[in-house]
Amino acid sequence: MLRFEVSVEDLLRSRFALSPAMDLCFLLGSLAGRDRPLPRAWAARLLPAFERLRRESELNAVIALQTPQGGPNFVAPPPRGLNQTWTDDLAKIRATPLETARREFAANATAPSVRDPRVSAVLDSPDAVSRIAEAMDRAWHELLAPDWPQLRAICERDIVHRVGVIGEHGWATTIESLHSSITWRAGGIEIGHFPHVGTVRLAGDGLLLIPSAFVRNIAAHTEDPWPRTLIYRARGTAALWGEQETAAPRPDALTALVGRARARLLLALDAPASTSHLARSLAMAPGAVGDHLAILRDAGLLARARSGRSVLYRRTPLGEALVAGSG
Repeated sequence: MLRFEVSVEDLLRSRFALSPAMDLCFLLGSLAGRDRPLPRAWAARLLPAFERLRRESELNAVIALQTPQGGPNFVAPPPRGLNQTWTDDLAKIRATPLETARREFAANATAPSVRDPRVSAVLDSPDAVSRIAEAMDRAWHELLAPDWPQLRAICERDIVHRVGVIGEHGWATTIESLHSSITWRAGGIEIGHFPHVGTVRLAGDGLLLIPSAFVRNIAAHTEDPWPRTLIYRARGTAALWGEQETAAPRPDALTALVGRARARLLLALDAPASTSHLARSLAMAPGAVGDHLAILRDAGLLARARSGRSVLYRRTPLGEALVAGSG
C-alpha cells in the first residue's frame, strides 16, 4: 500500500495539470503490448504507423527504457499546469543535459531490448537526447496528435467535474472518486494494491493531480524531480474503450424529442463544459454546438455561467429530469 501524508497546507497547494508527454508514453506502452491494451479499432488504426516508426526512427530506444514501474523522467517532464502543450514538453525533453539522461538510462535500462545493438547505439551516443526527442516528436504527430484535441477535452471536462465535487463535497470525496483503490484515512491518501509501498510526506507542497486518457488504473510519482503526483483515468475515457462507467441512459427517446445532435449535447453535459470543449469531445463544429446550446437554453434545459475566461453550460433540473427519463 502507498500512503500520502496530507496536511491542510497540502490541500491548499494541491492542483490539477495535463501532461501530453505522459499520455504519449502510456500510448506507446500500450502499442508495445506492455500497458493497458488498446481498443481493437484504435490498435488497427495505430499499429501500422507504430511499427513503421520503430523501423524508421529511434522509437525502440524510447520503448526499451519503459519499465512496469515507470521510465526516465526526462521523456515525460512535470507539467506546469492546465495549458501544457506537446511543444512545452518537447522543449523540456530537448533541453535535458546528457549527463542527466544517462543517469536515467542507467536506472531504467533493465529490459532485454536495451541490449539490442541499435538501441544501445542510441543510448551510448553523444546526441542521445536529441535522437530520442526526435523519435518522440514523430510519434506524437503520427500517433496521438490527431486524437489529442478530443482527449484533451475529455481531461479538461474531468477537471471541471472534480473541482465541482471539491466545492460541493470536499477533498476527501474527490480523492476517493479518482479510483476504487483510493481511500482517505486518518489525514492521508491510501492506495491499495499498488506496486510501490511506503509512506510519502507531501511536506506542504501539495499534490499534483493529472487525468489521463491512457493510464491503466492509477499511477504516481513520489520522487524528485516530479512533485508528488497521482495520475488517474479521466471520466469519459471508458466510451473510447467500449466500456461502461455507469449505466448510461438510452438516447433513443431523447433523440426523438430534441434531435440527435441536441440529445448528444444533453447527454454529454453530465459535468459543466464550454462550447469549445463540447465541440472537441463530440467532434462537432463549434458554430453548430453554439446554435444547439442556445436552443436548449431557451427551452429551459440548460443554464450557463462564466468561469474565468470560459462560459460553462450545465443541465438545469428540467434537463436532468429529461435525461433521466430517457433511460
